Amino acid sequence: HVQLVESGGGSVQAGGSLSLSCAAGRYTYKRNCMGWFRQRPGKDREGLAVLWIGGATTTYADSVKGRFTISRDNAKNTVYLQMNSLKPEDTAMYYCAAGTYCYGAPHYYPYWGQGTQVTVS
Repeated sequence: HVQLVESGGGSVQAGGSLSLSCAAGRYTYKRNCMGWFRQRPGKDREGLAVLWIGGATTTYADSVKGRFTISRDNAKNTVYLQMNSLKPEDTAMYYCAAGTYCYGAPHYYPYWGQGTQVTVS
């Protein structure tokens, strides 16, 4: 049973921080890669950070490099996204996803959560 549940979104002022969580079902977490994506109003969904579960290798989009950090807790089947120095342009619906290939493009990920809204003012 594929299951991804995001939490932790909300509203924050520019310069602030938020931490998102993605709890995965055990079957989903055994996929090789977990990623965080976002979709801003009127924009395509974009990859932000990808984590290879097996080795903890991470990659980041240039737009969030140095500000966002992806991490995991294997005991909890959970992946996190720590977001610091948030900007108004970070306002978006944020999604976690699971897949076999650790690429940044959304189409490599067949399993998605329902999303959590982040608003930066």
